[in-house]
Amino acid sequence: MNHNQILNSIIKPNNSKIVLIVMDGIGDIRNKNYNYKTPLEYAKTPNLDMLASQSVVGRMIPVSYGITPGSGPGHIGLFGFDPMDITIGRGVLEAVGLGLELKKGDVAARCNFATIDEKGNITDRRAGRIPTEKTIELCNILKSIKEIDGVEIIIKPGKGHRFVIIFRSNDKKIDSLINDTDPQAEGKPPLKANGKNDASKFLASVVNKFIHKGFELLKDKNPANAFLTRGFSSKPNLPSMWDRYKLESAAIAAYPMYRGIASLLGMKLLEAPTSIEGLFETYVKNKQKYDFFFIHVKGTDQAGEDGNFESKVDCIEKVDKALPILLENKPDVIAITGDHSSPVAMRAHSFHPVPVLIHSEFSGRDDVIYFHENACNNGGLGFFESKFLMSLLLANARRLKKFGA
Repeated sequence: MNHNQILNSIIKPNNSKIVLIVMDGIGDIRNKNYNYKTPLEYAKTPNLDMLASQSVVGRMIPVSYGITPGSGPGHIGLFGFDPMDITIGRGVLEAVGLGLELKKGDVAARCNFATIDEKGNITDRRAGRIPTEKTIELCNILKSIKEIDGVEIIIKPGKGHRFVIIFRSNDKKIDSLINDTDPQAEGKPPLKANGKNDASKFLASVVNKFIHKGFELLKDKNPANAFLTRGFSSKPNLPSMWDRYKLESAAIAAYPMYRGIASLLGMKLLEAPTSIEGLFETYVKNKQKYDFFFIHVKGTDQAGEDGNFESKVDCIEKVDKALPILLENKPDVIAITGDHSSPVAMRAHSFHPVPVLIHSEFSGRDDVIYFHENACNNGGLGFFESKFLMSLLLANARRLKKFGA
């Protein structure tokens, strides 16, 4: 028997409550400009440190050693799936998170509005992080392109500079094996879409025609005069949190991508206020209705990708300040971690392990009294792969029977 088979055979439902707080991109590396400290070390976090002193901590490997995860693989691991076995594209996650219904055969792509110069090179991959209101306005312009070569084009704005496209065809076969047109760097032109099989090659030609038409419509707009496509994908078939763990689950996440992950796993999507306090208060209001809560904090990742050390510190301190709201209504199990690291110095996701904390009546304590990367190196959880986190949470919630005689 493998790990998942054993786990499925010993799950036992009870009335315990589990909260998983995901501080997106929380992991970092020591920064020479800030006394060689990480943002977690630099931040004033009395509540997180107090909780760490009453918990077990460690470092978690999102995918595998040296592998930098995208947000999809990073989160899939947190919910107990092996990111190397299951792939969910960003397009699907964004589309489902925005409430769009994906039909069999649909291909979705997540897009960023961007800025290009007169030579066609990208000067800002996120168009200055334009507000959602501007994205809605620009999407309405792109919606004039309704169909290309028999493929229907469905566009919906997301949060900030992001939007999603669904490609749908009733009589022509399309597939999602298409590269991103985002080169992941400024100073370069957008890439051409290319497919890896016949159905993908056909759709790639449609994508390139759509991009050409779209750029023409946006050429006089400032700063968002272009867009980049990412994560071409189709909807996978995944078991729900109830089917897998017998957990009635809810998600408190504002961004469509993370709501999409939660929706694919059968979680109830709850209101997600913009403030950290609001996220925790939403948990309190719904505490009796669900067994498992996924609470997502985006600001840490955004600050890391922007290379903004102080903004990352500020977000961490806001989480710490709001933490008593949750602690006063303490669940049976609390876990705090991230889906990946986003070091400020790298301005991107990275391969570095993330700090993790687990607290329950039965978690025990180690000798660690701070919650940051270097303290967590010495914790009782050691270093482990994220796909085992759910097993640890279920065990701490006493939701697992003994294995064997």
